[in-house]
Amino acid sequence: MMLIDGDIIAYRMAWACDDETNVTFAKHSTDTFVSNLLLVYDGMVEGYQLYLTGTGNFRHDYAVTAPYKGNRKARPAPRLLRSIRQHLIEKWGAVVVEGEEADDAIAIAATAIGDYAIMASIDKDFDQIAGVHYDFIKNREYYVEEVEGLKFFYQQIITGDAIDNIIGVEGVGQQGAKDLIQGCRNELDMWDVVRDQLGDDRALENARLAWLRREVGQIWEPPTTRSTEEVWYGETTSTTH
Repeated sequence: MMLIDGDIIAYRMAWACDDETNVTFAKHSTDTFVSNLLLVYDGMVEGYQLYLTGTGNFRHDYAVTAPYKGNRKARPAPRLLRSIRQHLIEKWGAVVVEGEEADDAIAIAATAIGDYAIMASIDKDFDQIAGVHYDFIKNREYYVEEVEGLKFFYQQIITGDAIDNIIGVEGVGQQGAKDLIQGCRNELDMWDVVRDQLGDDRALENARLAWLRREVGQIWEPPTTRSTEEVWYGETTSTTH
């Protein structure tokens, strides 16, 4: 099953056609893009589903330091965005997700389906999800291991996300966050690192904002024990601290 980020497609096509007044042309361009995307895995996957973000987002309730995505209000949406979104719904069966983001719905579906799912997007936030990914702009498929995705998530807590207005640790970029997390042996070690960098409240806030749901209605909670099967660095050892 190909799980497609319809938000990215809608915005990219709307901006690409922003100088056009012909809605029919914009819809045709969108159809061409989606058709070509589906051809990449034609005969290799069973079906597809597009997702669009609707109204409401639980993250607004947890954003204390700064309004979630509060830095996006200044830029108006492209003129044809609404028409293209409606076209994706009517022509391609896009599902409109309410109360959360399309990203959450894709992550939930990908978790349930497992390696038979292909997450099609260009959004780096999906790199916290284990499984098959397809970047439909760079035409690149790659696989994220579970531990790799977990480390990426904790790096996101540290760096924050300027696009979503999640405030990270000042002066610590992607490489710095990666270095901080790299030596951790389990998830609780990672949690200790981000708490040390941000403090308990800010670490929890950033984690809940950055986390993509794996289950319906899920709100992220910190790990509570170091009892785990450690698979770091290709080794598997059972530990309890």
